[in-house]
Parts: sequence; structure tokens; C-alpha cells
Amino acid sequence: MTLVQLEYIVAVDTYRSFVSAAEKCFVTQPTLSMQVQKLEEFLNVKIFDRSKQPVIPTEVGSQIIAQARIVLQENKKIKEIISSQQQDVIGELKIGIIPTIAPYLLPEVIAAMLEKYPDLKLLIWEYTTEDIIHHLKTGVIDCGILATPLVDANISETPLYYENFVSYISKNSKLYKKKTIDADDLEDENIWLLNEGHCMRTQVLNICRSTKNNRLQSLTYNTGSVETLIRMVDVNDGATLLPELALADLNAKQLNKVRYFKTPEPVREISLVTHKNFIKKRMLNALKEEILTVIPKQMKQRKKKDVIGI
Repeated sequence: MTLVQLEYIVAVDTYRSFVSAAEKCFVTQPTLSMQVQKLEEFLNVKIFDRSKQPVIPTEVGSQIIAQARIVLQENKKIKEIISSQQQDVIGELKIGIIPTIAPYLLPEVIAAMLEKYPDLKLLIWEYTTEDIIHHLKTGVIDCGILATPLVDANISETPLYYENFVSYISKNSKLYKKKTIDADDLEDENIWLLNEGHCMRTQVLNICRSTKNNRLQSLTYNTGSVETLIRMVDVNDGATLLPELALADLNAKQLNKVRYFKTPEPVREISLVTHKNFIKKRMLNALKEEILTVIPKQMKQRKKKDVIGI
């Protein structure tokens, strides 16, 4: 039994395909299949049910794969212990981030990281919260940037900042004349929402459910884009809620449609999350420092703010 064989069965379990697993491991599919078969022969058990599509582990296979993930994670720690003793930030950091944060936060952070740490390799994917949690637990990514709290014993959370939700309202709305609003003011508005799977959709619904709003978008338009929500209000009236960092991309005409909420303002808590056994502390601290550098000072305080759950 080898570490390579353990890596292969973990890859097959992660991608539920021998072909995809081979591609991710940079080997041919016959090579990967042969090594998995050798491991099964060594252990005298079937790890995968190949008759199923997608491929799934057997009952005993699931237990073996779970232990293989632990072994591989512990093996990585040896290299990380050495790396942690070095003064330079060197190595590879795999990051998952939700789409409603990525375009407003990452460009500046990435530019600073690449300039300051030339020996650091960043691999970044946009995922939903559910996918980030899954990939953290399976070792596909090292850390995530998303809305919290998650309330998961296997995930460590480091709050970074508290981002206001603001309302974006059509100029034809009766709310357009208001300077600030509260959740009850949205009662008679058609609210444009992100599609299922986005935690910001859940948070917006949690804000709006405090009202008697029965008009939560009579038209179903599935989008994962905040920019699309803005455009829908511009063209089709109604209202939507935006994360405050998105305001930097709005023009003067659009900024006139933004209304802040009255105190306590609804906010989302944005955190850096890792698996509880994460060890790349130096890289993580470097990422945290760069994020906090670009975040406005007022967003770093939770005082007089209402954190909306996900």
C-alpha cells in the first residue's frame, strides 16, 4: 500500500469518475485503475462499485477512503511543518470563494499577494458555500472566504469584516424618496433574488421574511450574478439587496438608487474558513492581512449591526 494509491482512491471518490480522477492526478486512466485494483487486491476488498454511474464507494470502501484522507492530510503536515519554519511565504494555497464576494474583494488582494509573495502560488475557484465546505473537508481546497457563521465543528472560522446589505431601488418605487429604509418598507416591493444555492439569497430572504412581503419575485429568473440583479431593477423596476462592496462598481446614476437600512443595519459576516486540521498558517495569515488592508475601517466593527444568518 502506497501514498500514491491512497491519493488515487481519494481522487476517484472526490470526482466519482476514474477518467476525471486520472486527469486531476495527471496520469492515464489505465495507470490509475491498475493502482486502485492493486490496492483492492492487497486489502482483499472492493473499494468501489464500478457498476454504478457515477462510481460510488462500497460500504467498506467509504471507511477506507475516510482513513486515506486522514493519512494524506497527516503526510502533508510534515512538509508544512518545515515550510512554517521558513520566513518567506512559499508554496501553494488553494482558495474557494463565494461569487458574491469574489469580484469586489479579490482583484486588489490578488495583485498585492502576487507582488509581495512571488514564491506563492494561488489557485482560486468560485464555489457556493455548500461546495466550499465539502471541498474543505475532502482536501480539494485549503481555505474559503464566505459568509458565516456555519456552525460546523469541523470548520474553523476567522471573522474578517461585516458587510452591510443595502437596498437598490427602482426610481419608480415609492421608496425612492426615502433617505433610509427598514425591512418593513420592502413589504410591497417585488424583490429580485439570486438563485438557489447562494447563501446571499438565504440572507435576503431572512431579511424580507421579517415583513409580510408576499411578492418575492413573481417572475422566476435564475441568476448567480449581482450585476444581473442590478440590471433587472434598472429595466424592470422592483428592488434587490446588494453587498456594500458592490457599490464601488456603480455609476453616479445607479448610486442614487441605493438606500441604506436604519440601525441596526443588516450585515453579513465574512470569514476566512479552514478545516480544523489546517496547518498552512503563514500563508493564511498573509492572505488575512491583505484582505484587511483593502477593507474599509468601518466594516471591521460589528457594533450596532445585525448579522444575518445563512
